[in-house]
Amino acid sequence: MTKRMEHDLLGEREISNDVYYGVQTKRAQENFNITGVTLSQFPTFIASLAKVKKATALANFNLGLLDEHKKSAICEACDEIIGGALHDQFVVDMIQGGAGTSVNMNANEVIANRALELLGHKKGEYQFLHPNNDVNKSQSTNDSYPTAFRIALFEKIYELTDSMKIMQKSFARKADEFKDVIKMGRTQLQDAVPMTLGQEFNSYATMIGEDIQRLIESQQLVREMNLGATAIGTGICSHPDYAHEVEQRLQEVTGRPFVTAKDLIEATQDTGAYVQISGVLKRVATKISKICNDLRLLSSGPRTGFNEINLPAMQPGSSIMPGKVNPVIPEVVNQVAFQVIGADVTITMASEGGQLQLNVFEPVIAYNLFNSMNMMIKAFETLSTKCIDGITANEEHCRNLVLNSIGLVTALNPYIGYENSTNVAKEALETGKSVYELILEKKLLTVDELEDIIKPENMIKPRCINS
Repeated sequence: MTKRMEHDLLGEREISNDVYYGVQTKRAQENFNITGVTLSQFPTFIASLAKVKKATALANFNLGLLDEHKKSAICEACDEIIGGALHDQFVVDMIQGGAGTSVNMNANEVIANRALELLGHKKGEYQFLHPNNDVNKSQSTNDSYPTAFRIALFEKIYELTDSMKIMQKSFARKADEFKDVIKMGRTQLQDAVPMTLGQEFNSYATMIGEDIQRLIESQQLVREMNLGATAIGTGICSHPDYAHEVEQRLQEVTGRPFVTAKDLIEATQDTGAYVQISGVLKRVATKISKICNDLRLLSSGPRTGFNEINLPAMQPGSSIMPGKVNPVIPEVVNQVAFQVIGADVTITMASEGGQLQLNVFEPVIAYNLFNSMNMMIKAFETLSTKCIDGITANEEHCRNLVLNSIGLVTALNPYIGYENSTNVAKEALETGKSVYELILEKKLLTVDELEDIIKPENMIKPRCINS
């Protein structure tokens, strides 16, 4: 294994010629062995870093600050990374000190060394193309890192909403399949009034659709970036036209409508967009967890619970209880939701912890947002394909629960009156007889009248009593 010598502010270090990163990445790798989760595990973020570096190279070239050969080599190296190459060279831990400097330098060094190869030079021959002087030209970590972060968030929201649309469609299909399955609705876990299982599942589809819209709204918050701010927002070390030029080039490279913030000093320190996105993720996680709770309740039993639906049997449920099958898919999604909700607290505190012109805690914000979104994407796809799509209804059992429920008298109240309904409910509770049986026994309604009233289509929506 051959090695090369590289140096930085702190001195010289030997770097293996097998790697594309350099001395500053090496130091970060040694300093920040925190989570064991490296940048290489977040390909969208890596590609976004390369898009930023390509856009800046194009801007610097157009402004006469970077020659044709360097520009072309940097852009080609970036295109390779955007295409998926060299991702294993991004070795910095996702949580690190330095406000993301280690991530930025990891990108600068990998791009520089690959560009050097494309120019016919060896890795580390920075006199021909330098990580800081050329790849990082007109930039600071403080504007390139958050811009790449925002680009990656913009793309991840598309991935997350796509997974949610799959889940929404799964619930919508079941809503149609179960549209004629009459069942008892419940409030406070007590019998309420009849509904259909289809209505219940349709409500889940609606809830997910609403949250997709909230995510799309939050996505617009990260369209505004601070590229061109350099260190604190004043644009020091950049050309007067650089901010405008790099905005145009970034739009070309990403194909997305990113815009430069009007106040770059404000934009460099403000992490409010991350807090809001995290809040939407918490909202989504909370509601999906509630839906999973419902699925576990509705499938509980099978003999001593609700037993209204059957979840697909995915694995044996016990090492000691033969025949037991557990709702493992909703359970794992619940746990993902708990993790996302907890991450929101971390993101909130990291945002609050920013001081003066920079928030140095963006790495932990990035780690938690990306981690939450990745888990949610996988969890939602798992819930759709391994649970929702295979749910079946115990239709006869659902109907019998309605006929035996005291709650049925609410549906009958407009026809037999409040006093009769109260007496029937009381007697049903005392004797164990069904409401259906007592109505006929007391001749309050005929069989035909009663059957007409309890038809699903007549109990699940407003109805003119005199018709």
